[in-house]
Amino acid sequence: MKLLRVGPKGAELPAILAADGSLRALSNVALDIAGPTLGPEGLARIAALDPLSLPKLDSDLRVGPCVGGVGKVLCVGLNYADHAVEAGQPVPAEPILFMKATSAICGPNDDIIIPKASEKTDWEVELGVVIGSLAQNVSEKEALKHVAGYCVINDLSERAWQIERGGQWVKGKSADTFGPIGPWLVTRDEVPDPQNLRLWLEIDGTRMQDGSTATMVFSVAKLVSYASRFMSLHSGDIISTGTPPGVGMGQKPAPVYLRAGQTMRLGIEGLGQQFQRVVAAS
Repeated sequence: MKLLRVGPKGAELPAILAADGSLRALSNVALDIAGPTLGPEGLARIAALDPLSLPKLDSDLRVGPCVGGVGKVLCVGLNYADHAVEAGQPVPAEPILFMKATSAICGPNDDIIIPKASEKTDWEVELGVVIGSLAQNVSEKEALKHVAGYCVINDLSERAWQIERGGQWVKGKSADTFGPIGPWLVTRDEVPDPQNLRLWLEIDGTRMQDGSTATMVFSVAKLVSYASRFMSLHSGDIISTGTPPGVGMGQKPAPVYLRAGQTMRLGIEGLGQQFQRVVAAS
């Protein structure tokens, strides 16, 4: 299933993408694509429906973040060996975990706002993993059973704030609009192998990133299991699993960063595409 949320910011309604490409309302079945809806029983209830029998929605509605009420966004640094090389960092022996503020979350096609005083705003296409059921100290073998599905994430970063200001990476990762999520939450049954997905990103039509989740240092199952040792993962939590090479910071002979007026298009095989305009903070 491809689940999404549509409508004005802060007032999105749950929906499903039907086989004919139409948007169908889930408001009579689920309050939101969040919390219990993402658990096994909630997803089974939606799966039992005929989407074409549901009320049809306007295809021009804004698409919001595909998950509502997100408790935490847990990110993974340097999880592609070739990205670690371009960043001038060693390949990590264990997953590098950090947080992105949930206030950074926005829709997949919303404008990206370059913060005031930012000079190094960068892009990162990433596979997002949406937790469906409580995960605490789960084994790697059992980890994927706790996953509701997957989505596209652009893990935007302000590199100077991330790297040059001391302390945690979260400062460079959490500006408003730095977390576009969606367009869809694609349920786990439609993604048989999360380690075999092509992901890519373009700036103004030029391909900058073109990679595969096959080259992750730590697999999705490993990341879910590992993170669950340090904290409880709740329904609706999201893990952003790292980015392949081609980010602005790694460009040669010199880094290249986002500017107002540019556009980004990015996507992951089977999970949809995002399109964003880059604008300056007012």
